[in-house]
Amino acid sequence: MVNRTRRALFSATIFLAACGVAGSVFGGVSAQSATDESALRDSMKSFTNVYAVVEQNYADKLDNDKIDKAIYDGAIPGMLRVLDPHSSFHDPKDFAQMREDQHGKYYGVGMQIQPQGDKIVVVAPFEGTPSYKAGIRPGDAILAIDGKTTEHMDSAAVASLLKGPRGTHVSVTMGREGTAKPLVFDLIRDEIPRYSVDIAFQIKPGIGYIHVTNFMETTSHEVQAALDKFGPINGLLIDLRGNPGGLLNEAVNVSDKFLQKGDIVVSQRGRAFPDQVYRAPSGSNVKYPIVVLVNRNTASAAEIVSGALQDHDRALIVGETTFGKGLVQTVFPIAENTGLALTTFHYYTPSGRLIQRNYDGVSLYDYYYARQGALPANNTNTEVKLTDSGRTVYGGGGITPDEKIAELKSDHLQDILLQHYAFFNFTKHYLSDHSVTKELVVDDALIQQFKDFLKSEKIEYTDKDIADNLDWVKSTIKAELFTTQFGQAEGMRIRAEWDPQISKALTFMPEALALENHTLPAQQKTQTASK
Repeated sequence: MVNRTRRALFSATIFLAACGVAGSVFGGVSAQSATDESALRDSMKSFTNVYAVVEQNYADKLDNDKIDKAIYDGAIPGMLRVLDPHSSFHDPKDFAQMREDQHGKYYGVGMQIQPQGDKIVVVAPFEGTPSYKAGIRPGDAILAIDGKTTEHMDSAAVASLLKGPRGTHVSVTMGREGTAKPLVFDLIRDEIPRYSVDIAFQIKPGIGYIHVTNFMETTSHEVQAALDKFGPINGLLIDLRGNPGGLLNEAVNVSDKFLQKGDIVVSQRGRAFPDQVYRAPSGSNVKYPIVVLVNRNTASAAEIVSGALQDHDRALIVGETTFGKGLVQTVFPIAENTGLALTTFHYYTPSGRLIQRNYDGVSLYDYYYARQGALPANNTNTEVKLTDSGRTVYGGGGITPDEKIAELKSDHLQDILLQHYAFFNFTKHYLSDHSVTKELVVDDALIQQFKDFLKSEKIEYTDKDIADNLDWVKSTIKAELFTTQFGQAEGMRIRAEWDPQISKALTFMPEALALENHTLPAQQKTQTASK
């Protein structure tokens, strides 16, 4: 009974934090009025009364697991959804994962895994990690860990067993196509970095390409390392497609590498905390043109970077209208190793755009998956602003690109092949008795072997299907083979070189150069006036 009461009171504390009525607990918010305090006490009493009725009268016994589910998965998330789509509660497991993601490292063996049928298979070992050094390959099936079978386990349970303190041993038993007996690997756990810049290379002579997956504690350092590796370049393509955001300070630090010192990156306005303006602390003197590639899943911190570079005319934004998340969450650690990500600010781009999409009366499903995008990019839009050079930009629902690039859409054959893991499994099959070099050409003979494999797996296709998708098929085969033979980075490089959206984005480099040349006089004028 005591334990259950404690959980109820803990939930009430979360309630106070989320509703913003316990501001003094989190620092700096003025005391509540007597009326507010009375309303608060009434709300707490209502909550505990409901909880007591459920506890005493529910048909089934409420054990600890069911209590956790009711509180962590029911009461608290249900309450937060009333506020906005982005305030969220993290139970102990989720909170630990969030902190791991933000730090950019964990301790384990370094492999990406996924369920495939009734097995958990390796998607790829991360380069330089214990798994990679031991010779584990994509497609290897994890049969047992420290002698414990993985049968009926999900990927989260397997990942948990693979993680552990640095320097400890873990025995992993693998099944591999073409090998009669299981392979046993004795791995020593180590620190595994999680990179937010997963690929960076010169995609054309003198043109750098950087793909940023999210914004965590190491992102700005990774971006700088990529720029240093390029050396002198004549242009840069920053790929932020699918980037869900992350840490605000890292968005500021990344923007700083391309803006003038003192340029506004983003402004925050909220109720309980003072407004804040973030500026480029150091600035940069780089003058090459920049193209930023975005899509409908570019969100939050990635939109901050896109908006800052667009508003200061520092980059040409191309692709699709971005997600439209203009709310900032502050993470409050709560008791019992849980955390509350609570919306505390709205953020605005340098020109004053609030890019948050309207979510009033919109279901969570529609908000995330069936959205209509931004308001029209014309004078009917209520969020019309100007960039530094006087270009018109629009808010009210994401960053509208300067140049649109059509969404990549798959056809029936592509869907079927991906659903059946056709390329992944063909790679396992092919490399069981072949090897490849970096001079590999996916020729007619290799395509025929792929077709024969599809027939053996009873995956339906026609020769016309393959012919209509030949470039995609060839590049995907090569990417999967390179991933296994040479590591993930080489596989991603092959995909990037084929990607039609990337190819189209590169064609806008002259427009980005013209934009850069157009803004120089305005920047010089501003600098002269400030002296």
